Amino acid sequence: MQEYLDFFQQNMIMSLVWVGLFIALIANIYKSATAAYKEVTASQVTQMMNKEEGVVVDIRSKDEYKKGHITDSVHILPSDIKAGNLGSLENKKTNPIIVVCKTGQTAAESANELAKAGFEKVFLLKNGLISWNEANLPLVRGKK
Repeated sequence: MQEYLDFFQQNMIMSLVWVGLFIALIANIYKSATAAYKEVTASQVTQMMNKEEGVVVDIRSKDEYKKGHITDSVHILPSDIKAGNLGSLENKKTNPIIVVCKTGQTAAESANELAKAGFEKVFLLKNGLISWNEANLPLVRGKK
């Protein structure tokens, strides 16, 4: 045990970095376990859309949405989700709702907001549209 204490004292910065990384890992695991949504793959999204009437909610900017989006996706900005302006999505609270952004990072907050708004099945496309493109799945270009 004394050897460990000596090591930590001699390598304080490295030891603090390791402790910080360990705490960050635990926090990430806890956050994922308690999240109100589940992450799904691109193939799971297509299955939900085809067999369970899943609705894809694209939260990217209007310009990004026009450059290419998933077929039949609904474009809603994160600010509208926070404000409760959900439009046609209101009557689909029992359908699977799949929140999509470019990389999968910014959609988590919107997914949590939708779950708080009473949507029963909220999902997040893991790695966002990047994973959709990697799976060679089609995008619709232009206005919807």
